[in-house]
Amino acid sequence: MKIKANKLKLINDLFQVLESEINEGGFIATIQLNPAHIVYAGHFPGHPVTPGVIQMQIVHELSENFIGKGLKLIAMSQCKFLKVLDPIETPQIVVHIEFAKDAELINIKARGENGKDVFFKLNAVYQFV
Repeated sequence: MKIKANKLKLINDLFQVLESEINEGGFIATIQLNPAHIVYAGHFPGHPVTPGVIQMQIVHELSENFIGKGLKLIAMSQCKFLKVLDPIETPQIVVHIEFAKDAELINIKARGENGKDVFFKLNAVYQFV
């Protein structure tokens, strides 16, 4: 018997989209992190840090919502976490996402920043599901 895992969804729970705008080749979204989310209780008590995998999931969910299709990560050429993303010190970030797609794949280049600091950079290839 194959057990189907529930798909992790953080949008409207760990983060909310405050505003977004389409630009040439992609979009920009301003998001608000929820420092009371359970993920921060263990990562780390008294000093919340947004885990790198969560930052990657934010890009994934924002991209799926923008495109209107499910995506599956198949390759990553760059993934850098450049600064600690503390949801209390930096409750809002701006996520820039650029796309290049064909019939089966989509290349995504993303970064999260707050105007003075860049928190992450990501270059990845996803497959439509």
